[in-house]
Amino acid sequence: MKTTSKILVCCVFTFGLGANAIAAWPEKPITIIVPAAPGGTADISTRVISDKLAAALGTTVVVENKAGAAGIIGSQSLVRSAPDGYTLDMGNIGPNAINYSMYKKLPYKPEDFSAVTMVVAVPNILVVNNESPYKTARELIEAIKKNPSGQYSFGSSGTGQSPHLSGEMFLQRAGIQAAHVPYKGAGPAVSALLGNQFTFMIDNLPSSMPYIKGGQFRALAITSKTRSPELPDVPTMAEAGIDNMVVTAWFGLVAPAGTPLEIRRKIQQATKAVLEAPEMQARFQAMGGTTGGNTPEAFQTYIDEQRATWKPIVEGAHLSMEQ
Repeated sequence: MKTTSKILVCCVFTFGLGANAIAAWPEKPITIIVPAAPGGTADISTRVISDKLAAALGTTVVVENKAGAAGIIGSQSLVRSAPDGYTLDMGNIGPNAINYSMYKKLPYKPEDFSAVTMVVAVPNILVVNNESPYKTARELIEAIKKNPSGQYSFGSSGTGQSPHLSGEMFLQRAGIQAAHVPYKGAGPAVSALLGNQFTFMIDNLPSSMPYIKGGQFRALAITSKTRSPELPDVPTMAEAGIDNMVVTAWFGLVAPAGTPLEIRRKIQQATKAVLEAPEMQARFQAMGGTTGGNTPEAFQTYIDEQRATWKPIVEGAHLSMEQ
C-alpha cells in the first residue's frame, strides 16, 4: 500500500511539473547528497565536479555529506526527497548494489532510484602503512598464514562498501583470515591506517593515492585488469598471485524515483560536458579513475548488472547484516 501511494504521489508530482516548468529547470539550488564521510572517493568526486556542474546548469550546487550505516542514511534521505531534480545522490557500488545482498531489510528498494549518469569508475588498491614490513602481497599473505591467531586485521570505509567486499574477496582468494575493522568513511579509515590501527586495507584508489604518492602508504597490488598509468610499478592482483580478483568501484548521480527523464537528461548532458573538459579528464586520471557521462538508461542497466554481480560474492563470504 505504501509503495502504491508513493507511485501515485510521484505521478501526480510529475504531471504537475509541466513542460514549461521542465524547460525552466533549474530555478533553485541543487543538493547532491554524499552518503559517506568527507575524504572518500564519493566525496572527492562530487566536490571535483560540483562547481563546474553548477556553472553548466546555471545554478548553485550544494554538497551535503550524510554518512553512516553503509550509505543507507544518505540513500534513505534521497528517496524521501521530492522527485524534482533538486536533490541528487552520489550513488555507488555499496548502497546501490552490494547492500541489497548484505541486508535482509533496507529502508529503500532498487525501484526507489532513478539513474542519471556515471561520474567515475576506479580500481581498488591493496595498501599497508609504509612502516609495515610487507613489501609484496605475497609477503603479507604468508605472514598471515604463519600466524592465524587473529592478530591481523583489515580496515574499510564501512561494512558493505567495495573496500570491505574487496577485503573479503582477498581473504577468500588467498585462503587467509583477518578481522574486519569498519570505519564511517574512507577518510577515517585512511587516518587509522596512517596510525597503524590495522594491518592492511583495499581502498578506492583516489582516497589512498595522495598517501601512496606521498610515501605514507605502500601499494602492494591493484584490482584493475591492467596496471594503472599513475602507478606503473604496482602489480595487478593477478600479477601478485591473486587470481580472479578484478574489482571496479563506481560512483554516479542518482535521483529519487519519478524524477522526470527530461530533467535527468539535462543533468546527464551537463555532467558529460563537465567530465569531457581536458582539465577534468586530467584531474580524474591523476586520481586513477575513468570518467563516465553515460545516459540514464545505460547507467540504470549497469546498476542492475552490478546488483547481480555482487550477490554471489556476498553470499560466498557469508555476509549478512540485520537492518
